[in-house]
Amino acid sequence: MYLLIDESTRHAAAIDPVNASAIATAVHDHGVELKAVLTTHHHYDHANGNADMLGMYPEITIYGGDSRVQALTKSVNHGDTIKLGSLNIECLSTPCHTKGHICYYVTCDPDPLGSNPGPPTNGALASEKVVFTGDTLFVAGCGRFFEGSPEQMDYSLNVILGNLPPDTKVYCGHEYTVANLKFALSVEPQNVDIKSKLNWAQNRVAKKEPTIPSTIADEKKTNPFMRLKRSSVKKYTGEQDELEVMAVLRHRKNEFQA
Repeated sequence: MYLLIDESTRHAAAIDPVNASAIATAVHDHGVELKAVLTTHHHYDHANGNADMLGMYPEITIYGGDSRVQALTKSVNHGDTIKLGSLNIECLSTPCHTKGHICYYVTCDPDPLGSNPGPPTNGALASEKVVFTGDTLFVAGCGRFFEGSPEQMDYSLNVILGNLPPDTKVYCGHEYTVANLKFALSVEPQNVDIKSKLNWAQNRVAKKEPTIPSTIADEKKTNPFMRLKRSSVKKYTGEQDELEVMAVLRHRKNEFQA
């Protein structure tokens, strides 16, 4: 779960708030006004808190790209935009894990006159870009193909998300990082970026600290599902066609024992 806050207006949106009471506590502690729920997909571990959220905050809008999303009040499609104060939220359709999966890409309006009534907005904050990827893109991995095909996951990862700016921060739906990196290392044993990130992630987890966010640039260095063109990944799968490479990777990840 995440709480997205526009510092200029103190408006907020919750992403996949499956534990409604925990989000309500965060809303209170941060002193923000909750305006929306952004649901990535209908699975219970992402959408099952929506009805409770609507009960606590009757004025909020619950967004999603699938009629199966609990308590949905506003359906969105690819390319739709949502405004949250000075934040622009673009809806990205990424079907495969589920047919109606949506990722949310967030950028901030510039503040050229310095009129932001909230905390000072420096250039780094104003230019920050983030994407909430649910169960499409994980750190060093991707979601299972429950309702889609290798072709759909390839397009979702390597076209829709892969074409976002490299410094876009990736906030995914689960902390699977260490297990994913162990699989990635089995695919590319000589990849120094994977080795380094696995060591870093294991140290973070040992200290009970999150490994999220990643970035799009980091994922292209370490995530085998975003490295289908690489000869080392093709060699591991024994395939040359990129969609066959994707299919073999997912099958072997499903069976992988870290």
